[in-house]
Amino acid sequence: MIAPPCVRLLAAAVLATLAPFLLVLPASAHGFTSTVYAELTQPTDGVLSTELEMEYVLLVRSVAKAEGDPELESQAKAAFPTSGADIGLIGEHRDAVLGYLGDRFRISVDGQACTPTVGDELRATERDGVPHIVVTLDHACPQVSSDAVYEIASELFPESEGFVGSTETILDYSLPEAAGNTVLTVEDPSFSTDEATPTRLLDFFVLGAEHLLFGIDHILFLVALIVGSRRPRDILLTATAFTAAHSVTFILASLSLVTIPASIVEPVIALSIAAVAAWHVWRSWRDNGDDVAGSRDRPADNGDVPVVSTGPVGGATTVVAPTRLSTEVEPRSPGLLRSLDSGERVRLAVVFGFGLIHGLGFAGAFGIDEPFSWGLLGSLLVFNLGIEVVQLVIIALVFPVLLVLRHRQPAVGRWLGIVAAAGVALVGLFWFVQRLLGFG
Repeated sequence: MIAPPCVRLLAAAVLATLAPFLLVLPASAHGFTSTVYAELTQPTDGVLSTELEMEYVLLVRSVAKAEGDPELESQAKAAFPTSGADIGLIGEHRDAVLGYLGDRFRISVDGQACTPTVGDELRATERDGVPHIVVTLDHACPQVSSDAVYEIASELFPESEGFVGSTETILDYSLPEAAGNTVLTVEDPSFSTDEATPTRLLDFFVLGAEHLLFGIDHILFLVALIVGSRRPRDILLTATAFTAAHSVTFILASLSLVTIPASIVEPVIALSIAAVAAWHVWRSWRDNGDDVAGSRDRPADNGDVPVVSTGPVGGATTVVAPTRLSTEVEPRSPGLLRSLDSGERVRLAVVFGFGLIHGLGFAGAFGIDEPFSWGLLGSLLVFNLGIEVVQLVIIALVFPVLLVLRHRQPAVGRWLGIVAAAGVALVGLFWFVQRLLGFG
């Protein structure tokens, strides 16, 4: 099957568009914004303790830039230990780390600033295949009253440093006077415990929307679902299966009820992209082969009835061609699932299974794993709602255009889907190998 010249040109354009994903994007496929995970508690009276988890290299580069010490960055990269080990190099620059973090992560109580110090323990960890470091900041605060108001502000890793576009801090706080979760952003970098809850829930909605929008691996998986759907029914079922699956595991993992290491989750997410996209390529080529074979002469079977015509002279009869008459009785109101063929049902099951894995990836981005609370559940649901809204918007914008193209230019629509799916499968396979080998 040879594509027309215009389609080959279109294919080249699609592959050229996808090429940067192979060449420049990291295996984690999340690099537009940085996320800091902060857990704030009050272990003793007058002391607030915050565990800050952030990208290791980003912290080193920012501290090195603030200190005017370019050698620090290269030394730290070479000295990065295995997960869970102490980081001696960062410990040697404890004052520089304190100077950077203390200026940009601030706490005050009833309007009075707290004084930060760096805790003794420094831990190395990993999130989505990216090295992270956990630093504890202890803030000594003035004597607080029973109705004290706490204010937390984060301006870590700003765009002005030139390393990331923006930084969001996901804050989990458990204080005697208040407990909950919130997001500190560039637009809204501070939080006060006397704020209204609905204001902060909107931040989680935006965070969920941004995660899907800027999470290139999830976007490519969605693209694979769209191009692999031929009818509105198909995209409705696959989107529903994907949504239901990832919502379940997202909530379970965020509540610490399910735990699977990122070293397993991230490669499987990449594999899911390749598998779903490759499925569409295989189905397209198989169906094309069936169409070609079906157009050839074939012997009649029990469902083929010859059409007989009577000649004008002598009543002679002529067999014109066998015509297929359906012997199946179509149900009056078939359900959506009952109307699927076996291949479509397998695809739906595969999408559901991979959706479970994507939910674990969403939970890793959310970054909060703690026992159940109604406040946490509200944050989870709003975060997930942000993901779903962006997903629906992408489907509503892309799928109708693809349907129109397939109707008006069937060959172009068919080949565009094949080429796009092949490109997505190639990117997913590349990421799978990269993540499996630990290169990303």
